Amino acid sequence: MAFRSNPLSGSGSAQESPTTAFSLGMLLLRLMLGLIMMANGTQKLFGWFGGGGVEGTGKAFTQLGYPAGKAMGIVAGLSEGLGGAGVFLGLLTPLAAAAVLGTMINALWVTWDGGFFLPKGVEFTLLVAVSATAIALTGPGRYAVDHYLPVLRHHRLSYGLAAIVLAAVAACAILLTRT
Repeated sequence: MAFRSNPLSGSGSAQESPTTAFSLGMLLLRLMLGLIMMANGTQKLFGWFGGGGVEGTGKAFTQLGYPAGKAMGIVAGLSEGLGGAGVFLGLLTPLAAAAVLGTMINALWVTWDGGFFLPKGVEFTLLVAVSATAIALTGPGRYAVDHYLPVLRHHRLSYGLAAIVLAAVAACAILLTRT
């Protein structure tokens, strides 16, 4: 398929829409990242998949120095769960990716001294953070709910950059509350 200009520029003409390969790749990335984050959110909120639920997550957040650990656990669970759902669907994608990225910035900050490799390392968290950032920057591709919303039909780099800044500011504000 030939394009007259940059296929990812999002300028609005049909000739400049993302290629099928790009959109399928973004769909696959969004589906997997969204499922992973929804599962992580349900661990925190409901204790599913071996998670601690609100009580266990709240205790963990308190031990990590966050005030009101239970409330912070709920915020993290909702950010992961709803952010993951938005990424999965390609719905309000920049904001959904920002929700995921914000929680990952916090997770990276509090676990960085565990080394790089699992079980205590940060490589998985870093991969999730970079994936969310990439999705915020590139947009969801053609196979997304956003494609049918007039405002977000044509993803702009500025939307992704604004979402990344929002995630960083929110994460830093939360981190500053730690004791």
